[in-house]
Amino acid sequence: MNINTQKEEFSYAYIYAVASAVGYSFQRATTPLDQVGVDVTITAVPETPQSKRLTLLDLQVKCTSRDVLTDDEIRYPLPIKNYEELRYEEHSVPRILVLVVVPDNSDEWLYQSQAKLCLKHCGYWISLRGQPATQNQETVTVYLPRKNMFTVDALKSMMQRIKTGGIL
Repeated sequence: MNINTQKEEFSYAYIYAVASAVGYSFQRATTPLDQVGVDVTITAVPETPQSKRLTLLDLQVKCTSRDVLTDDEIRYPLPIKNYEELRYEEHSVPRILVLVVVPDNSDEWLYQSQAKLCLKHCGYWISLRGQPATQNQETVTVYLPRKNMFTVDALKSMMQRIKTGGIL
């Protein structure tokens, strides 16, 4: 498998693991949605049959093994097309960028024993909604705070904010 495809698949597995641990639905986007910047949709399924409202979150997913980490943030060169899709303010479903950072060597991405399954390294998220336009032609360097880890608690918090009408 091509290494970029392998990274993409691994990043989906990471996000699927987080969403599943919360009890949310994970759905990879169809080609038409992928072409407009949606790779994954996470859905909070209502807890009771009487509750009809679904809470949805769309994700643009990236994965890198490059040296992008500083003490406080992750610097990532995002293609202009993706930046424009993510900064748009009128999406009916909130949309975030999730960047999964992995070791250079794919043999180090996963550790497994009878006691645990460990995926290395970490996913980070950011909402670029409302960010300014750019004159750049190919990429925009986005800065994801290292405190914005894509975790079970972070996902639950985002979905609760969306459910109550908040903006990410």
